[in-house]
Amino acid sequence: MELFESILAVEPDVDTYFECLAALYKRRLKYAKILQYQPIPTMSQVGPRGLLQYGVLSDKALVTLLFWRKWFFDIDNRAGQETGYIFEPIVARCIGGQSISASKSPVRRTSDVNKGRQVDCIVGNDAYEIKLRITIAASGQGRWGEEKTFPEDCKNSGFRPILLVFDGTQANKLDELTAIFIKCGGEVKTGEGAWAHLESMAGPAISVFLEKYVKEPLKNLLESAPSREDLPSLSLHQTDTTIQIVIGDEAVTINRPMKEEDIISDEGN
Repeated sequence: MELFESILAVEPDVDTYFECLAALYKRRLKYAKILQYQPIPTMSQVGPRGLLQYGVLSDKALVTLLFWRKWFFDIDNRAGQETGYIFEPIVARCIGGQSISASKSPVRRTSDVNKGRQVDCIVGNDAYEIKLRITIAASGQGRWGEEKTFPEDCKNSGFRPILLVFDGTQANKLDELTAIFIKCGGEVKTGEGAWAHLESMAGPAISVFLEKYVKEPLKNLLESAPSREDLPSLSLHQTDTTIQIVIGDEAVTINRPMKEEDIISDEGN
């Protein structure tokens, strides 16, 4: 404790560094447990979907495909949830702001001022929308409509809207959103500009955290993405106690409970 207090005296934001690091590893451990306990689907969940491909494979092979496909869908959905719980809050904490839920938000909806809207980060009078990337295809028309009204809601609530997109790959949707933010008196920072903005607002210790645990890993992943036309081979192997995922010549083994009831009871906690 004395050592930590000595470090704090020299670099006050080192406590935020460790807070963010602990939050990151907490979510990593949570997701490791999700992989361990996410149940294999049942026929009642996926059976009717087999009608779409009936006859393409043997009945047993098709059911197996349905099971694996749904299991991957489930663990990816959980990954999205866990990432949402950690990515924006960490970035917000690093730049001295905080994530705000809709119920407590000072940014009100122009369409209904009695309702607030969730904001990734608020710092002073700046309201941030934080994204890893914006792709050509919208995530859904409802969601895309939400994203387009964010700048106007911020402006009408007395806030300056700022859009941070860490992958600066050009896309029509990004251009469209940029125009709306600028029209509403906001700012848009993409790619290295977004990272530079974060680093300019973060202290020295937090800048190190961002570089080591956020920027560098994301950069490496984006640069390592294979061509969608030439993905490595994928195979899956299950035993009573493990699931092994083999990608190319690499493998990861997930230890699993021995009994189905162990999975169900853990998921309820």
